[in-house]
Amino acid sequence: MTAGASAAPPVTRYVEHVMGLPISLALRGRHADDASGRDAWRAVMASLGHADRVFSTYRSDSIVSRLDRGELAPDDPAVLAEVGEVLALADRAERASDGAFSAWRHGPDGRRRLDPSGVVKGWAVERAAAALRALDDTDFCLGAGGDVLGRALDPDLPWRVGIEDPHDTRSVLAVVPIRDGAVATSGTAHRGAHVVDARTGLPPVGVASVTVIAGSLTVADVDATAAFARGADAAAWLGHRVGRTGLVVADDGTITSVPAARTPPSGSRGAAARSCRAS
Repeated sequence: MTAGASAAPPVTRYVEHVMGLPISLALRGRHADDASGRDAWRAVMASLGHADRVFSTYRSDSIVSRLDRGELAPDDPAVLAEVGEVLALADRAERASDGAFSAWRHGPDGRRRLDPSGVVKGWAVERAAAALRALDDTDFCLGAGGDVLGRALDPDLPWRVGIEDPHDTRSVLAVVPIRDGAVATSGTAHRGAHVVDARTGLPPVGVASVTVIAGSLTVADVDATAAFARGADAAAWLGHRVGRTGLVVADDGTITSVPAARTPPSGSRGAAARSCRAS
């Protein structure tokens, strides 16, 4: 993906790792390269570090791990606020996806284990971005493991986010302009079969990747994972999700562009992007 022809202000970039992910930030405008911008970046990383300490399933001392082991009760004050919010989002996604998405999985020992990872990344990045939204006259593009959240104040200078081909990650299938919104992709290209259909406990079939574009990364991330978990009917399900657009790539390479749904379908239960480039 290359920058567009329009002139744009200089971009300052930051990269660090947290939550087991590369976190990247591109800033341009008034606070792109000053103390306020650097403070905002530190606040983003501090917020994501906190989310890792609360939600990581790889840390034995995280709140989620302690809750899973029964060391904390669901109504414990340490659980209620943040974990309760994430689990409520997961519960809504489970109902909306008819059970394909779930914050629970069966471990090797057959025990039902708590794993809200399908919600946490988008939710945590969206929340961390509050520090960037507070920067006046400043555009930002925040990436986390391939998912992207961005704001561009000049409508003629959107961030340009490439969606890679899951069958050839060196190729870009489409470029999405982001002015105030998010792009999230779920698939097997980089992490293998890490998403399962919770109804069967097996990886979904018929789909290679699902990319969702929405107003928030929380929404885009959850719906990309839920649609992918549904397998072959990912595009049909996503087509009923109001306020989302998407791109679904099937196992055989077929590409389906999903336009935004304007109203929920009758009987509805309700409710890989790679990098940021300047235009």
